[in-house]
Amino acid sequence: MTDAAKTPSTREGFWPHLFDPFREFGQTVSNFFSPSADAAHTTEAYEINLELPGVDEKDIDVSLHDDLLSVKGEKKFEQERKEQNFYFSERRFGSFQRTFRLPADGDAEHIDAHFDKGVLKITIPKLQASTPPKKAINIRTG
Repeated sequence: MTDAAKTPSTREGFWPHLFDPFREFGQTVSNFFSPSADAAHTTEAYEINLELPGVDEKDIDVSLHDDLLSVKGEKKFEQERKEQNFYFSERRFGSFQRTFRLPADGDAEHIDAHFDKGVLKITIPKLQASTPPKKAINIRTG
């Protein structure tokens, strides 16, 4: 019988120490969460979709300031641990912020945000190009 077989506690203690660097990296990653986004447009509007799985609607703030559209929030880590040792965790948690410049023809007064199934959809209607009325110009003579 080998020494490792005689002392299972020593062998069990080896694995958690092997993964310590991953655990520290996981804590660093947990402090930063940046949601993925898509941006597109149609003839009527611009649309931004942000993936926010696991984020509650009440933890999201959408605001507009100086033509900058900001989405801020927090993905909270809510897990009950009962003597559970993670070797590593790839899930990301923490505060996030994404900022987008409002297009010149974006209608800031009618921006709409809708959250469903972990996706935040922001719709920015385009301003309707107004054609100025035709104005006759008098021609002066002599």
